[in-house]
This record gives sequence, structure tokens and C-alpha cells, in this order.
Amino acid sequence: MIWTQTDYAGWGRALRASGEVARPESRADLAALSNAPAMGMRRSYGDAALNSGGRAVDMSRFDRLLGFDAETGLLEVEAGARIGDIATAFAPRGWMPAVMPGTGFATVGGCIGQDVHGKNHHNAGSFGQHVAEVTLLQNGVEATATPGSALFEATMGGLGQTGLITCATLQMKRCKGDLMLVTERRANDWDEHLALLDGSTASYTVGWIDATARGADMGRGIVEEGENGAGLMKRRRGAHRVPMDAPHFALAKPVVRAFNWAYFHRVPAHGRTLVRPLEAFFFPLDKIHDWNRLYGQRGFHQFQCVVPLGAAAALKAMLAEIAGSGLASPLAVLKRMGPGRAGYLSFPMEGYTLAIDFPNRTEARVLIKRLEAMTAEAGGRLYFAKDSLAEGAAIRAMYPDLEKWQAEVAKADPQGALATDLVRRLHLRTA
Repeated sequence: MIWTQTDYAGWGRALRASGEVARPESRADLAALSNAPAMGMRRSYGDAALNSGGRAVDMSRFDRLLGFDAETGLLEVEAGARIGDIATAFAPRGWMPAVMPGTGFATVGGCIGQDVHGKNHHNAGSFGQHVAEVTLLQNGVEATATPGSALFEATMGGLGQTGLITCATLQMKRCKGDLMLVTERRANDWDEHLALLDGSTASYTVGWIDATARGADMGRGIVEEGENGAGLMKRRRGAHRVPMDAPHFALAKPVVRAFNWAYFHRVPAHGRTLVRPLEAFFFPLDKIHDWNRLYGQRGFHQFQCVVPLGAAAALKAMLAEIAGSGLASPLAVLKRMGPGRAGYLSFPMEGYTLAIDFPNRTEARVLIKRLEAMTAEAGGRLYFAKDSLAEGAAIRAMYPDLEKWQAEVAKADPQGALATDLVRRLHLRTA
């Protein structure tokens, strides 16, 4: 197996690593590589997939569909398969992944390692709740984990620390086709935004929020509700690319405010309903490859938290801090979450989740620290898939099942060979 010295980064590009990376193509190769952490398309924003100074295994070539039962909807697939490819292949046949994150480039292994959630978390739960079986390599030995076992719960959302994920069996969801009927409505302020999210009975619901709006307009945004459908429509082919790192003024405060104003007003005051391709609804940013370059060479940080239903006032206070800072980007999302979670370190809890990007600047890092403290005070938690700045003591306290996870990880990887930069930064594996 060839190891290549590589410089690489998470999707936010603010945190980087340098080390040897192998890209195996066969199961025989994998057996000799199971003592190094795995990575897929590196769509986690921070350092969850980084191993500075060490070795990492690139699983992107393990992307085959191994078997599908058209009666039960059970799909066996390798860990490097991408969610968007699975959706594109199966939706016309009447099946789709039960839970999909905001990018189709996420791999099955990555979705398991972060126990990702989607626009239907309020009624479908997290990704791991639809995994029927997962196969791991632990020190070269194959192990199988199924729901109900401690190994399974340590693996779902377990940051790849219980072994190298090779394949999984997913319970797919029946669907009508590869189109989405989407209703868009304006929310004119914070209270209306929450009311629309709380009152939604749609299968899929998400809110875009204008994180620059202040005063009476604070919290305004657009709530999208989606239902799956079938039919024919003309699709645009190809995707755009960002050819270079944008200059620092590309996301200056006046630019972002103008964009947000225009984006809010693109939806008529009375709302509208339209038909979109499945991928345009679930993965809207995937049509712009390398969109992370819009934040410039220094990259960006994303802050994502979830707070309990009773702590909505704390989230509103965070939004006030963000709007007052003038640091927000146009990418800000608000969702209502249900209680569903599959693992000891799974992010979701019943409540509201806010996700927002900030350019990698000193003042933004200071702001994110304040937001993290406010999250802790509200009884919420931060998302490992997005975090790049938190400190160990604060984030560890947000996960009450940490010790159960640690016990399983210690059995699966006693030498700590699978530890990543994030695991070390947050001291997750130490008592």
C-alpha cells in the first residue's frame, strides 16, 4: 500500500493537517490499514477527519452498492458511497435514504460517524436510526454491530473511534419519485419563524434565517416545507465552480446585508409553491462546487448548536449577538428537531438548532466562544461535525453518555490509533 505525504483540510479550511494518506482499492488493502483513522469526502467543517502528523485512510474508492432488497428496502453499501449518488440512483425506483444531510457529497461512513440529521429530523430522527447493521475493522479483525448493542451505539455518532467502517446496511424509505413539491413562506420576525417551524406538519421542514436583521426584523427568514413527488421536469446539467479564493471583502457586511435582503424578498409576501428536483431541495449548495472558497484562503468556521425547546429565548439572544456583530454570512439555518438519536455522542436533542458560518477572523472566533458559552448555559450542545473551536471541558459536559462511549472505544481501539485532531483537541478519550 502506498502512503503519500499530503496536506489536507476540513470543509471549513480553517484547520489543516499534514500527514501520510493511503487510498486503498481492495479489502486486502484495508486489512493492513485498520490502525489509522478513516476519512471520506471531508465534509465535516473542522478537524473531525484530520490527523496531523499521523496517517489517515481515504475511503472514497470504497463506494460500491453491494446489494438491494426491493421488497424490504434494505441496501448494503460500502462506507465510501455518497448519499447524493444513492438518492439519484434509487429515487426514480421508488426508494431514497431515510435521512439525508445538507450535502450529497457526504459518505455513508461519514453519516454514521456523525449520526447526521436532515430536514426531516422532527419526524424521522437521525441517520443511525435507519442503519440495520454496520461492519467494522478493529485491528484487522472484522466486527459487526447491530441496533441495541453497545458497540452500535458507540459507533453511531462515534467519530470513527470504534473501528474502520467498511460497509453498512441501510433501511431505505419508500418515495414517489425524484421531485419535491416545495412551499416557501416568509417569516417576518423571530416569533413568526418559530411558530411556522412548530406548526409545520410537512415531511421536510427547514428555515433560512437572515442573521443580519436587527430590531423588529430580527429572526426574519424563509421557511421551506417539502413533500416528495413524481413527474417530469427539465433539469439543469452540470455544476458551477468557484475558480479561486475570494478576496476578503466578498463577504463584507454591506454585501451580506444586501444579499440577505434580496434573498428574503425573492419569496412573495403571500408565499409560493414550486417543484424542484430532489437534489436541489436537499443539497442546494452542491450545485456550486468548492463554494467554501468564497470565504477566502483563511477559510471559515461554522457554529451549530441545539438548545431544548424551553430555551428558545437563549437562542434568540445568540441571534441578537450575531446580528450585532456584523460578522454573519448569508448561510444561516434554523430547524426544529425531534428527540431522535442513535448513539452515545449523537448531536440531536428535541429543540431548535441554529447553524451559521463566519469568516475565519479573530473577532469571529471571539464571538463563537461567547455563543458556545451561551449554548452551555442553555443546556444545549455543539455539533462535532461543525465544531473547530470548542474546548474539551465545555463540550464534554454536553454529552452525558460520554463515559459509555469511552468504555466501548477503549475496547475497540486500546492503543488510541484511531484518534483524530478533534478527539485530541477535546480530550474525548480521556477520563
